[in-house]
Amino acid sequence: MHRLISNLGRARTSYICLSPKAMHVRWTSQTTEQPEKYFDKILVANRGEIACRVMRSAKKLGIKTVAVYSEADRHALHVRTADEAVCVGPAATSQSYLNIPAILEACKKTGAQAVHPGYGFLSENSKFVHELEKAGIVFIGPGSEAMHAMGDKIESKKIAKAAKVNVIPGYLGEVEDIAKVIEIARDIGYPVMVKASAGGGGKGMRICWNDDDVNINFRLSKQEAKSSFGDDRMLIEKYIDSGRHIEIQVLADGQGTSLYFPERECSIQRRNQKVIEEAPSPFLDNATRTAMGKQAISLVNAVGYKSAGTVEFLVDKDKNFYFLEMNTRLQVEHPITEAITGVDLVEGMIRVAAGKKLTIQQEDINIKGWAVESRVYAEDPYRNFLPSIGKLTTYQIPTGEGVRVDGGVFEGGEISMYYDPMICKLVTYAETRNKAIEKMKDALDTYVIRGVNHNIPFLRAVMENERFLRGNLSTKFIPEEFPNGFSGFVHSPQQYADLVSLAAALRFAAMEHDWSVEGKMNADAEPAPLDLAITIGDKTEVVHVEADASESAEDVFYVDTVDGGRNRVELSFSGSTVVAKFSGRRAATVQIVRRDALGYSLIYLGTEVRVGVLTPRQKELLAFMPVKNTSDFGNTLRSPMPGSVQSIAVKEGDKVVMGQELAIVEAMKMQNVLRAEKDAVVKRVVAKTGTAVAVDEVLIEFVEDEPAKGAK
Repeated sequence: MHRLISNLGRARTSYICLSPKAMHVRWTSQTTEQPEKYFDKILVANRGEIACRVMRSAKKLGIKTVAVYSEADRHALHVRTADEAVCVGPAATSQSYLNIPAILEACKKTGAQAVHPGYGFLSENSKFVHELEKAGIVFIGPGSEAMHAMGDKIESKKIAKAAKVNVIPGYLGEVEDIAKVIEIARDIGYPVMVKASAGGGGKGMRICWNDDDVNINFRLSKQEAKSSFGDDRMLIEKYIDSGRHIEIQVLADGQGTSLYFPERECSIQRRNQKVIEEAPSPFLDNATRTAMGKQAISLVNAVGYKSAGTVEFLVDKDKNFYFLEMNTRLQVEHPITEAITGVDLVEGMIRVAAGKKLTIQQEDINIKGWAVESRVYAEDPYRNFLPSIGKLTTYQIPTGEGVRVDGGVFEGGEISMYYDPMICKLVTYAETRNKAIEKMKDALDTYVIRGVNHNIPFLRAVMENERFLRGNLSTKFIPEEFPNGFSGFVHSPQQYADLVSLAAALRFAAMEHDWSVEGKMNADAEPAPLDLAITIGDKTEVVHVEADASESAEDVFYVDTVDGGRNRVELSFSGSTVVAKFSGRRAATVQIVRRDALGYSLIYLGTEVRVGVLTPRQKELLAFMPVKNTSDFGNTLRSPMPGSVQSIAVKEGDKVVMGQELAIVEAMKMQNVLRAEKDAVVKRVVAKTGTAVAVDEVLIEFVEDEPAKGAK
């Protein structure tokens, strides 16, 4: 049995990955009964899910762990998971997780012999590595020289070009001046990408289609880069439209062994941030895969790279591939590589950092099955994926064979406004791509998250998307498939019919099980068949429902639909979820969010749907009920997310036009430009630069712009 991750001891969530067809690669020799000793104690200079994930591998090796945390993270899961924990400063990342002196002091205080940086924060900061080296503390990652060379996007492109790696066209130098950037962009030819030289994770990256975009996006990218990495140097390169983002995982020991792993397809992105990944790619063939792997190793060997890293490529429709950058760290999406190869990459990093040779060779690394990863974020997909904060009032993760949840949260914990909004990485593994996707659908359906908004509805919709199922992917997948944003899953006629039948069956089951909102019934009485009016959106259907007469068929119902069909609905209840089987078709797991006198709020195929369930007479009388008036916020600019006001671009009395920039609010390390939705005059500026704001807090008030005299 392939077992990558063990259950956490003190944490309140489990992390499981079972892949029965794969063999776990042992780093120790077969004659060694106990694992090799690497370090006594490791400090993890990170937070959230990646800190928890690194600690699991360390503990598996018998290594004690130290967490660092900000004041805002005092009760975070990674703090609870570690053997020791040290506070390194206030909530701001510049004063805590990017605070090199404080982290060095934490190492000295706890006696940590090595530091694993995870990803983000200081993971690609060569200065940090140099300071650790001076202090005699081992960095679990590449050396400072290799990191500086490959972690810097400008320098890495120069090295890649010299190593005969295919390089994307661009300007191989830093750019600072807007006028110079526009000149370079015109020379390269639009569209271009402006990106942070020291960046990663989609931060500090924006596409520019014209000069106006450069003027706006260059400034925003620099601000994001400074906030996220403490480094606002920028570069510019050609943006290849409709390419695929495919990357190669590498692992080298600096002692003669450099390995590449099967690729990861990371093309489904939003704002240059990966959302769904899979391994291997449904697009590559063995010849292209091998060529990309060999070029990745050429790059690794050119700088004497040691540890795990990722070489990212952009692949066009003809399978031509171009080097984008090298991430000199563990990638967010590394679990899908572990799933299909059986190699624990964190354990490999620890081994290499301890001066051990790798015990596997290139021929030992093969593709075994398929893995899909969905990044679950605290964000509102219905409001352009704006970040969401709050307490996780209910949190129940999916489990089962082939399901892995790498998370950093727990029920009752807080999603903070200060950090990345990732809740977890959800991974499913199976023998084939189709089976891995089916497992992902089931896992998303059984994932219960309450208290914050999250992107599971969007992830679930992608899993049903025909283009995704065909593997026809590109970095433009989301804007092309969801050009008007996400407004919820669009049901097929059969799925809609099943939802109608489910709602009717739930209402009938409520009567049978004596928890009907209509009041106490005789427990021995059998509810008579009845007609129910089912309303979804602006559509109402009257259906006939009755229970199965067989004594052995508890919670089985028949629903006669308006089109003359008959749907057999079998329900199986478990807490707030119900598994429904429809006339022998694939079972659907549905979450019951709320039940009231008018019907249900159900999460069906990932999207919450309000379903009215009344008798025809009740539906008729409902038309006479008064409708509550809604407030008009048309003359205010409100913050769409909790965050910090970075700038206000207008003042009292200014006339603004639709689309004009009004303010910038930073939330979870992303710069969000707020624009005017119509022409107006600024009545009052309420917010101040540098202050924190809550969601829907008023920033600016307006009055209607009066037409000029003589205008009609």
